[in-house]
Amino acid sequence: MLKHRYIQVVSIVSCLIVVIGMLFYDWTIYWFVLIGLIALGLTTWGVFDIRLGYFGKTFFKAKDIGENNISLTFDDGPCPYTLQVLDLLDQYKMKATFFCIGKQLTQYPEIAKRIIAEGHSIGNHSYTHKKDIAFSSPKEMEGEIQQTDDMIEKITGQNNSMYRPPFGVTNPNVVKACKAKSKDIIGWNIRSLDTVINNEDRILKRIVPRLKAGDIVLLHDTSQRTVNVLEQLLIKMKELNLQSIPVDRLLKIERNG
Repeated sequence: MLKHRYIQVVSIVSCLIVVIGMLFYDWTIYWFVLIGLIALGLTTWGVFDIRLGYFGKTFFKAKDIGENNISLTFDDGPCPYTLQVLDLLDQYKMKATFFCIGKQLTQYPEIAKRIIAEGHSIGNHSYTHKKDIAFSSPKEMEGEIQQTDDMIEKITGQNNSMYRPPFGVTNPNVVKACKAKSKDIIGWNIRSLDTVINNEDRILKRIVPRLKAGDIVLLHDTSQRTVNVLEQLLIKMKELNLQSIPVDRLLKIERNG
């Protein structure tokens, strides 16, 4: 199993074997370099692939749900484009989860209220979403999480345990902060790349062929491109008899408030 603690143990044991090899055989220091490179490569993979749960438990897909439910999730809002997203979700009778940035909540509290009023859920996506947030200390991350929790509760009267790390990056500090704030780390198993790919058809083709019950789809309610993709995606979902529900319902995570 690819977990940080296991890789650490295997690396230490491997280094001890190399020491023995150097004492009794003609082994060279390059074995240490090889072990270090392998460990570094695996850890880098673990940092950027949230599905691995490399440093701690993460939720990225629901299993054995017995229904044709998936979860559409939207990061980095709320913003004016969120209104169009909400209109489409209402039109097609779908429910979603919005992982909101605290600073965006301060600018668009009425949109957050509408998200909750229309049966969707809101998750925590940090307060600033700064580019180097993954290098913050656990205490700094705890502060970001708490600030956003406070905003969600102030605006909507609700809160829950869902946290999605900015950029999907996890490391020991992220896990420590989430444990301290009693947060479940929520990932995804289908990444649309809607902030990277400009061609709407390509984005849609990344999602639709892979869709099946239990999936969690990552989108961003921050551009007209995603709004356009969403409309086509919802049409395809209806054809496939797939229903989007909030991710806390899909994963059976209890809401507070």
